[in-house]
Amino acid sequence: MSAVINCAAYADGHRIANLKVNDIGKILQQTDKFVWIGLNEPDEALLAEAQQEFGLHDLAIEDAHRAHQRPKIETYGDTFFIVLRTAQLQEGQREITFGETHFFVGVNFIVTVRHGSTFSYSDVRTRCESTPHLLRKGPFFALYAVMDAIVDQYFPIIQTLGEELEKLEADVFSGKPNRETITQIYQLKRELLEIKRAVSPLIDICNRLMRFDSTIIPEETRPYFRDIYDHAIRINEMIDTTRELLTSVLEVNFSLISISQNEVSKKFAGWAAILGVPTAIAGIYGMNFEFIPELNWRFGYPVVLVFIAGTCVFLYRHFKQSGWL
Repeated sequence: MSAVINCAAYADGHRIANLKVNDIGKILQQTDKFVWIGLNEPDEALLAEAQQEFGLHDLAIEDAHRAHQRPKIETYGDTFFIVLRTAQLQEGQREITFGETHFFVGVNFIVTVRHGSTFSYSDVRTRCESTPHLLRKGPFFALYAVMDAIVDQYFPIIQTLGEELEKLEADVFSGKPNRETITQIYQLKRELLEIKRAVSPLIDICNRLMRFDSTIIPEETRPYFRDIYDHAIRINEMIDTTRELLTSVLEVNFSLISISQNEVSKKFAGWAAILGVPTAIAGIYGMNFEFIPELNWRFGYPVVLVFIAGTCVFLYRHFKQSGWL
């Protein structure tokens, strides 16, 4: 499959031409048009060609080629370089897979570079093209549309993790705490931490895009990044809430295990006390003393046996009433 997913020129919110990479320079010379190109895991040669056409910085190109970058936003002259982490649930599976999308955004161009497991942005492009009155705002509106699609992918993931949390709560409070439940809780906490690392930097990125210290971001597009900022705040709050609940469930699980162990310990202690009576008496008789009063009494042994049985019954009823057995 070609690394160039889509490359088109836009004017007044409409697609006016599909382009090849080496034709981009002609369009960039026209101030009333912009270029939107999508790349999927491009090789070094293709990135070098894009660098030449758009005038991109060497360090940004190096990051885009190597991938495995933390979410960030950097400026190189009049070009923004933005890195976002993507996340999605595999269809029919529980596993969360992460990828990366890098953006190069300038006055009249936007380049998206996808790495790893991530969904296609063709639907986003189609939606933008269906609303030319919005797309005419330029490449920064296209940036917003793609960022919004990436952020929205986190909501169903958090919802799925929340449903798993509810199942864990049900398992814990069902009175059957076990080691597997603890393993699932830690796995869920680790996944939430990975999502937290991916989403938290979005707040700073959106703050930078909303600020007024950059003249290349049109004033009319700044409110759109505020929308992404609000979504990022919501996701962070949902993650924090879920993590706190997980911590509480883990503590409750440990408490229930401790209570269960105490119950078992009390039962052992109760039966040990009951069995201790006949053991002690039998131990005395087992010492083979020559002078024991019951040896020369006809009812000696029956009386001793009745005493042992009566004492054991008394202790059993006492421990049963006190909840030890």
